Amino acid sequence: MVEYELVRHCAPTLAGLKTANLFSVFYSSEEELRNDIRDLNRRLGEKGLRVLPFSYKNNRALIYVYRPKKLKADLSEKLAKKYLSGKGYNPLKPGLCLSKLIWHIKNSRIFPHEIGFFLGYPAEDVIGFIDNKDSCKLCGCWKVYHNEQDAKKTFLAFNRCTECLCCKSKQGVPLNELAVAT
Repeated sequence: MVEYELVRHCAPTLAGLKTANLFSVFYSSEEELRNDIRDLNRRLGEKGLRVLPFSYKNNRALIYVYRPKKLKADLSEKLAKKYLSGKGYNPLKPGLCLSKLIWHIKNSRIFPHEIGFFLGYPAEDVIGFIDNKDSCKLCGCWKVYHNEQDAKKTFLAFNRCTECLCCKSKQGVPLNELAVAT
């Protein structure tokens, strides 16, 4: 079940189109889910992907699937770097940034909106959401505040990718064959 949910929610990341995705999954056994995550990391690591559990609560886990190389590049982008540095993150150390983000998710009352930087959203849109939650130009995979035309193309590509990979997954194509090496 975790595998199909991963494909359904993370297809653009599996295909190398996106830095990361985040999704919630039900579990009956935390130990079993941890074993599933270890297995996913063994199978997807050679494709340049990592799977991290961000939190476990009320039999739901928040799972982050990402491409470390893309994350490093995204966090080094000028606007992201400036914003995250101002929030106490060290964008030159993505692992430490992830640890700090996980801490915020577990300990803050408000979900940390800077998570958009960690999901590969355009920096202008992440900052736009933080500053102007209600005045976006477009809603899709994220709220768009800057380049509406590029976002429409990206949303379409992500949707097509998701349809394609879900179809292949239902046909029995293994996850490690759906994932693209980058």
